[in-house]
Amino acid sequence: MKQSLQLRLGQQLTMTPQLQQAIRLLQLSTLELRMEVQQALESNLMLESDEDAEETGYEDDALAEHSAGEEQGTEAATSADESEDWSSNESLGDDLALDSSWEDIYDGQTAYSAPAPEDEDRDPLANQTEDGESLHEYLHWQANLAGFTEREQAIAEAIIDAVDDDGYLTEAPEDLVAAVDPEWGVTLEDVESVRDRVREFDPVGVASHGPREALLIQLAHLPADTPWLEEARHLVDRHLELLANRQYSQLQRRMRLSQQELLQVVEVLQSLDPHPGARFDNQRTQYVVPDVFVRKVEGQWQVEINAEAYPRVRINNLYAGLAKQAGNKADSNMLRQHLQEARWFIKSLRSRNETLLKVARCIVSRQRDFLEEGDEAMKPLVLREVAEEIDMHESTVSRITNQKFMRTPRGTFEFKYFFSSHVQTVDGGECSATAIRARIRRLIADEDQSRPLSDSKLAELLQEEGINVARRTVAKYREAMTIASSTERKRLA
Repeated sequence: MKQSLQLRLGQQLTMTPQLQQAIRLLQLSTLELRMEVQQALESNLMLESDEDAEETGYEDDALAEHSAGEEQGTEAATSADESEDWSSNESLGDDLALDSSWEDIYDGQTAYSAPAPEDEDRDPLANQTEDGESLHEYLHWQANLAGFTEREQAIAEAIIDAVDDDGYLTEAPEDLVAAVDPEWGVTLEDVESVRDRVREFDPVGVASHGPREALLIQLAHLPADTPWLEEARHLVDRHLELLANRQYSQLQRRMRLSQQELLQVVEVLQSLDPHPGARFDNQRTQYVVPDVFVRKVEGQWQVEINAEAYPRVRINNLYAGLAKQAGNKADSNMLRQHLQEARWFIKSLRSRNETLLKVARCIVSRQRDFLEEGDEAMKPLVLREVAEEIDMHESTVSRITNQKFMRTPRGTFEFKYFFSSHVQTVDGGECSATAIRARIRRLIADEDQSRPLSDSKLAELLQEEGINVARRTVAKYREAMTIASSTERKRLA
């Protein structure tokens, strides 16, 4: 094999550490960004928390002074996916040379900072309640107060551990016997005896084998003079499947009841809970912090960054001065390296906020009708359209809209909520999928519950409104909104 030298020309994208950092910060959520800033504060001695910073608006003097030099580097960092040679652009490293004066470039604050409230050190989530008591903890607490013998207590604990989140028993009696220490000599009769007592715990019907058993136990706890009690027991015991499938005509015939009488029986059952354990929610509520606020001021929609959502950092002037005065070469190099990294970090934060604000303003300008009228006025919008308008790469827009939230007079929405595909209308126009879902929701809300609209009928009504949509598309949108089918939505008049 002969060796030879060849000359080739080509383009290559060089991902510098600074560029990687800028891209990573773009896609971080508010919580993740706070953690990233905290890590930077702990690892870089040049950075400090700017708790006493005074408010600086978007047109920050220092930022405006340096915006001309920053513009090319900022757009290059947020458009990393474009196939261009980064070495041909003015790099941010040139803007932030080590021998430049930091005070001449920045005022040491991140953009959009605001005065810190007096209690800023307080964790905003500190007043949240702890996770609620779980179903199993509640049942174990009741078992400890039930007066069980030590042997019965062991059986009760095995039963409670086998209860699922709906309150149903998931293990067969034989498995429960095997779960108890063999020294107790537990039998199937012992398990059933203890289970009968556990089913009387709150919530009544827990540890049942299914909804039929749970409902029968709850019916047994109702006062004897409850109207239609016997009919309700008969329905649950014999015809629960018909009720679950909304087969009311057959129920009326088999139980020999009129429609009004059957309705009263069903009302008795609706006062019960077929899933006794479902009310114990072990999930802690997650609160969303909006990244931007959208307000209407003097007839114009305005967008502003939520300054309190972002941590404020600045350069420690004392250590920055030591970087110039350090006599030891190793110490001087270390301080200069930390100083440069701190400058890059603050610049990346500014770039992130600028990009976030550009995208938010573009979304608001495109979805003005939604803000004015609601979901049915939502217009089709894709990432490419926003990217072209703000002159950035589509991947940059995708990153900045991920896990970012916008507070509007109509509620708080994720940025991605405003992006949706479109469907052609009869007149050749376009209608967004969000608007179609809103129309389906409106049609279902206005339907006759005794004769709910099928997916085919919904498609016909939408076509009458000028929207060409197939039945299967209606079914897909309906299921995405967790709306039951027409059969399951049927109610007695």
